[in-house]
Amino acid sequence: MNKLYGLLGHPVGHSMSPLMHNDAFKQLGINGYYHAFDVPEDKLKEAVDALRLFNISGLNVTIPHKVTIMEFLDEIDEEALMIGAVNTVVNIEGRLIGYNTDGRGYLTSLLTKLNKPLKDSNVLVIGAGGAARGIVTALANDGVALLTIANRTIEKADEIKNHYLKYREANINVLPLKKAQLNLARYDIVINTTSIGMSPRVDEVPISIDHIKQTAVLSDLIYNPIETKLLQLGNKKGIITHNGVGMFVEQGALAFLKWTGKQPDTEKMTKIVMQQLGGSTC
Repeated sequence: MNKLYGLLGHPVGHSMSPLMHNDAFKQLGINGYYHAFDVPEDKLKEAVDALRLFNISGLNVTIPHKVTIMEFLDEIDEEALMIGAVNTVVNIEGRLIGYNTDGRGYLTSLLTKLNKPLKDSNVLVIGAGGAARGIVTALANDGVALLTIANRTIEKADEIKNHYLKYREANINVLPLKKAQLNLARYDIVINTTSIGMSPRVDEVPISIDHIKQTAVLSDLIYNPIETKLLQLGNKKGIITHNGVGMFVEQGALAFLKWTGKQPDTEKMTKIVMQQLGGSTC
């Protein structure tokens, strides 16, 4: 009998997760099936109860349920608590345990692009939404020289900083976006976690990179389009760029590993995603 896995979100019709995970099940000879469940916000508890009844083996969780689902789980991993959101659920003998693989997946992807150790790097994170929480937590847990969160609304950046510091000490700074832009030359890694530049806003950028240094790594969590306007500008400057495809693949691979105990082929996963997006990674 096939084990059931799935995605909880709203909407989910655009998701590439079913293609990616079902192919991995096939490649590894696992009797599993992954389905995207479109669940409105007011039906989340009912959906979780139903999935308990059907003994679902594992879940991915996406917008708008990453925070709300936490109250319906039996246990939550420390890093997910630090982030304040869950994107992966594992069913262990009837107990639903929540994890967050977003930040760790992003970090796994980013490390392939770095030209100096992360612990020696000054990092700028642009934005203070849910995506930024995962990235900040993963980076701070791994260790960086200085981690700066820049946002138009400084209070939101402070919220992320203060939430993290409840759990661990870290060298985290917050700045208004305009000030960070003027001081861009001090950062070794610049990361956009906002939706600015995502389709259909493809001609917009979250920050000017006029002052970015030539040795910096410019990263954008967006993967549609594959090469955002921000990354196009970075490529014109000849600096190292990094798009969001790797994060999407690696967070999915980490979830898959937690569900099954088996490591999927991330190269094959990337190929599937790229075929759907119609481009190449950078």
